[in-house]
Amino acid sequence: MNTLNPFRVGVAQIDPIQGAVEQNTAAIVHRMAEAALDGAQLVIFPECALSGYVYDSAAEASKTAITRDNPLIALFADHCIRLNVYAVIGLIERDDATAALYNSALVVGPSGPVGWYRKTHLPVLGIDRYVEKGDTLPVFDLPFGRIGVLICYDMRFPEAARSLTLRGIDLLVVPTNWPVGAESAPEFLTRARAWENRVYLAACNRVGVERGVRFIGRSQIVSPDGVFLAQADAIGETILYADVDVRQARQKKLVYEPGIFELDPVGGRRPDLYTDLSA
Repeated sequence: MNTLNPFRVGVAQIDPIQGAVEQNTAAIVHRMAEAALDGAQLVIFPECALSGYVYDSAAEASKTAITRDNPLIALFADHCIRLNVYAVIGLIERDDATAALYNSALVVGPSGPVGWYRKTHLPVLGIDRYVEKGDTLPVFDLPFGRIGVLICYDMRFPEAARSLTLRGIDLLVVPTNWPVGAESAPEFLTRARAWENRVYLAACNRVGVERGVRFIGRSQIVSPDGVFLAQADAIGETILYADVDVRQARQKKLVYEPGIFELDPVGGRRPDLYTDLSA
């Protein structure tokens, strides 16, 4: 049961190797252990951390895709048991029934897989040219708080983050692969999404160069006030940490001076004016 105590999140900015699932697995497990040692209860990894992102065909990407019964899932769960942590891991998923590929995030913990998220908004870039769109925005109820997951380009659509907020998330987790050209995301989009929804936001980007594509790092953790709690640079592997105060994320109304200056960016919505959004 969630006791509304703060919990510590770790954001692992790493440099995955394209196509090297075994090496990337070792790096994920190593960083998971490092973060747990530093007190993290939830460790977040980048988009496609297990596989790399830049692929030239669906056939090539399929070689690194995993199904939901892959032994690696049990391996990650075993490490979560040993370390007493939860993790969000970006990967390429192959559907058991249809063989379709998805850009997915696995949420896993000591009891095994908590759930999966499939990227719902796809740019024309990298692996996203060859995967299918996900069709749900799940909320994951962890022992210490509720999280929602959006992957990279998903964050550009405010409706997705707002939908998760209305369903009660405390923390928006964003595994991402921001390349050169996506600087607007770490510069202002993350803070905007956190403030307008009054939630914490943890964006985990990668660093390095993959097939000529340079990634810009700048992973960060943002408070519901839109304040950077932790930031990484553009080039180095690192782990960021911050404490998530669930009570703050659930207090949506801002009262600066009662009856004189109050704001309610979530409760003050006017859904009757937004009917075009359902089109």
